[in-house]
Amino acid sequence: MLFTLRGSIVPVIWKRVLGMMLLAVLVVLLEERLPHTGIELGAGPLTLMGLTLAIFLGFRNSVAYDRWWEARKLWGELLIVLRNLARQTLTLPDGLPREEQRLRVHRLIAYAHALRHLLRGSPAQEDLAHWLPPAEVAALMQARNPANALLGTIGESYAQLRREGRLDAMLLASIEEQLSRMSYVLGGCERIQGTPIPFAYILLLHRTVYIYCLLLPFCLVGSVGWVTPLVVGVLSYTFFGLDALGDQIENPFDRLPNDLALDALCRTIEISLGELLGDTPLPEPLQPVDGVLM
Repeated sequence: MLFTLRGSIVPVIWKRVLGMMLLAVLVVLLEERLPHTGIELGAGPLTLMGLTLAIFLGFRNSVAYDRWWEARKLWGELLIVLRNLARQTLTLPDGLPREEQRLRVHRLIAYAHALRHLLRGSPAQEDLAHWLPPAEVAALMQARNPANALLGTIGESYAQLRREGRLDAMLLASIEEQLSRMSYVLGGCERIQGTPIPFAYILLLHRTVYIYCLLLPFCLVGSVGWVTPLVVGVLSYTFFGLDALGDQIENPFDRLPNDLALDALCRTIEISLGELLGDTPLPEPLQPVDGVLM
């Protein structure tokens, strides 16, 4: 764990930490060769700024983690809802042909992929084409929000079963409840993605972290001497790391190492619904690559 780089915050901040350590070396050299220059500031500024900055960073990271955890709960709920709908599709309608069952369950899998691509801003056509007929894929690609358009198609398919007399009204109401939860998940994910932490707040925090780390060698050189670069490295790693980690998890739908593993979640949905359909062979769960699961 001490030497793991992949998945850690070190590749993002190492240049900043190294820069602060080099500054600390320069300050130590100046203090040794020119001892009366007055560059030593003492521990006062560190104490005053450090406590405030720690509270500030803790609050910001708590807000960012709340966003990450809420997104994870929404995708966990989506998995449950899709399993419920697949089970209801296979058991509740009367006389539904096997191919129609498969199409409806495949639409549920496609919905997960459509939502993933919507949140990441990536093209969804290839994944949708694997699960849906070409005509449906072409229609969805014309929509601004393919996930919402697909949700409408799914809802209409169940309503059509009711009009054909294959689905009881009370059973349709139960299915509609699950569809409403799917819509809730979509709206919740869009809210997280479309409402970032205010820029002025982030800018103030970034500037404060840099000022604090720049002051570190001047405040420590008088008390720790030649150990100053090492202490500055540890402290700047902590503060720069917390700052950068908050940036990463603020948008949990991105493809950074600490974001949600949406690819793996979609694969889990494929496996779960494929098992209900009785498909074989099932795809294998995605595995971490260099310690990171996407």
